[in-house]
Amino acid sequence: MRKFIESLNFKFLYLKKSFGHKPFHLLDIGAGNHSASKTCRVFPACAYYGVDISKDYNNDESDFRAMKSFYELDLTKLDYSVIPDNYFDAIWMVHVIEHLVNGDEVITALLPKLKSGGFIFIEYPGIKSTRLPSMPGTLNFYDDATHVRIYSVKELSSLLVKNNFTVIKGGTRRNWYHIVLLPLRIFQSLYTYKKLVGSVFWDLLGFAEFIYAQKN
Repeated sequence: MRKFIESLNFKFLYLKKSFGHKPFHLLDIGAGNHSASKTCRVFPACAYYGVDISKDYNNDESDFRAMKSFYELDLTKLDYSVIPDNYFDAIWMVHVIEHLVNGDEVITALLPKLKSGGFIFIEYPGIKSTRLPSMPGTLNFYDDATHVRIYSVKELSSLLVKNNFTVIKGGTRRNWYHIVLLPLRIFQSLYTYKKLVGSVFWDLLGFAEFIYAQKN
């Protein structure tokens, strides 16, 4: 049951679209919150490589066992020389760039790590999130004090096309599985956190945007 619920994660839906059950090398930018264990549970053929500013962001030994390698890096420094070029089949950046003042430069510097034909998926709070109500767990962009910059599909599409990518899809994130299961997610939030958290309503209210592209 846990594997099935995890498989409904929006970022996993696009990993499945890209690779199905085939083996692939994933560079996950922002590898906290047990992302390695969750990813490898849903995609057993995934060779998982994580990047984060600290290895201690909600990870344990099972997460590091699931990883092929972990790169402890400050992304804003733009030095990714320890990460091999032209090696990865996918780069996933989920709710990372909004914490970076130079997220556009970070993306550009990471693109050489991707093989030709590889995929990139980026998700972040869109401009609409600045107009949503404030809630614990973040429903308004400014609920999180570490959010420093707002990006757009237009801006990121232009950046990727300039770097020889084809944009496959982009826009407001709507995970219809999460919308249909909203009553269950509300109950889960109340049971787990003893309160409603904003992330429960992200898909219904259009909190996040995403872009999904392939390297030519």
